[in-house]
Amino acid sequence: MTRGPPVTAVETTWQDDVRRLARERDAVVLAHNYMPAEIQDVADHVGDSLALSRIAASTDASTIVFCGVHFMAETAKILSPDKTVLVPTAEAGCSLADTIDADALRAWKAEHPGAVVVAYVNTSAEVKAESDVCCTSSNAVQVVESIPTDVPVLFLPDQFLGAHVRRETGRDNLHVWLGECHVHAGITPADVRRQVAEHPDASLLVHPECGCATSALWLVGQGDLPADRTHVLSTGGMVDAARGMRGGTTLVATEVGMLHQLRKVNSTTDFRPMNDRASCRYMKMTTPELLLRALREGRDEVTVPAEIAARARRAVERMVAIGDSGSGE
Repeated sequence: MTRGPPVTAVETTWQDDVRRLARERDAVVLAHNYMPAEIQDVADHVGDSLALSRIAASTDASTIVFCGVHFMAETAKILSPDKTVLVPTAEAGCSLADTIDADALRAWKAEHPGAVVVAYVNTSAEVKAESDVCCTSSNAVQVVESIPTDVPVLFLPDQFLGAHVRRETGRDNLHVWLGECHVHAGITPADVRRQVAEHPDASLLVHPECGCATSALWLVGQGDLPADRTHVLSTGGMVDAARGMRGGTTLVATEVGMLHQLRKVNSTTDFRPMNDRASCRYMKMTTPELLLRALREGRDEVTVPAEIAARARRAVERMVAIGDSGSGE
């Protein structure tokens, strides 16, 4: 009997396994801009937390696998209460979101009766539920400007974004919570001065959460930085700006994972980190192994109590009702 050629096993990669398991679970895989490059590349969609939550709400998939930190998966669950939301590891927290909890916010509100609470989307579901309206870094100014000027505002939790909003609106009744993202706070004015000195013709993309944002704009005002090449933008705004650039060098002041997306949408520009140590350990907790575990075992599922989710959803919906909710955080 004549035998045919030996049958060889078809080797599959972990990326193949992710896509197969996602189909079997009826899942869509979302990845934040700060995720490791290999996680971004295997995801169905990459973006900022609010944009991804919108995709989660509109997709036909019954399961959302959110490769990001915990508050982002919570926001997806708030906007998609009937869908299963998984995060590869529940241990992926956020130093900024952790700077305020619901009890602390209630105490702050008691000190300022009648104030309107504006909460950045980088907050827990419980904090959103205690807030009047949410905002993103791209629409925070617009949200605050929608509030009558004689009404005090409690802005939380990021002090650098709050300083940016106060500068742009000129409001002296804007009270800012003294929270910060440890990664963004670590990108300092000294980093800006050193990098600009080394790359005097570079453009600058600066996230408003950065500790250097105020000083960068001050340097613009002093004429030490070119106004036409200095942009304070959300992560989604940075991607939009990158698409329109043509060559040259651009210094990027945000978490270093952002560079992967910028380089993907524009290969002609040299994108460099303002501080190459600006890496979030929480964002880097998601690994291929944990993503595969989430898809195989349905871990770790994110739940939000219905009453908290309903109140938090109202704060997000009020933001959307004000106008364009921008490009996210």
